[in-house]
Amino acid sequence: MSKLQGKVALVTGASKGIGAAIAKELALQGASVAVNYSGSKEAAENVVAEIKKAGGKAFAVQANVSDPDSIGPLVSKVVKEYGPIDILVNNAGIYEFSPLEAVTPEHFHKQFNTNVLGLLLVTQAAVAQFNPKGGSIINISSVVKEGAAGLSVYSATKGAVDTISASLAQELGPKKIRVNSLNPGMIETEGAHAAGIIGSDFQKLAESRTPLGRIGQPKDIATATALLASEDSGWINGQAIHAAGGFRL
Repeated sequence: MSKLQGKVALVTGASKGIGAAIAKELALQGASVAVNYSGSKEAAENVVAEIKKAGGKAFAVQANVSDPDSIGPLVSKVVKEYGPIDILVNNAGIYEFSPLEAVTPEHFHKQFNTNVLGLLLVTQAAVAQFNPKGGSIINISSVVKEGAAGLSVYSATKGAVDTISASLAQELGPKKIRVNSLNPGMIETEGAHAAGIIGSDFQKLAESRTPLGRIGQPKDIATATALLASEDSGWINGQAIHAAGGFRL
């Protein structure tokens, strides 16, 4: 039996990359999935089409999580379509490389508004519409939360994600809602290709620091997310779990 049969899942930032893979995996495991996107409508609809072709249930829903006014309608549409939420995956995020001398308030707020404030506000709205029986929240963080040159602001947002996850695990536990963060290492996504990371010396360095000898694929994160969404991880709460092949900075 599919482990997520009958569950309702909202995945933010699910039109491509890690988010798309997560949406497909949750649907494969039986969940009805809301595929959130900000600007990539066609890509999100393609994800939905793939899920439906495989026999799953999904629909695309637009919202920019950095815009507080769009979050309430996002959650309302999910509940109207499928009912109370059982699984929330806060995957939407942005990253920008910048050395210290180039950091600006705009650079800071752009990333924190999406990666941190957006995550909090989506969680706030979703928890108000969660299944009374509880459920699971998975926040996608990053191994660079530990700090990386040129990524001071982005690393700070991901450190915040882990702290928020640990705090909410304490706060939401009495509601039977588990909260964990999942910290990917380098993953081969469209964004990584566009940024010139794939095939670069940076990729080679990451592989040299990864005991399993490769960078990750979106599927690697998707299957780990599905585990955290299921009752198989029912006693895992408040954890920051690295999904990075043993990579260390």
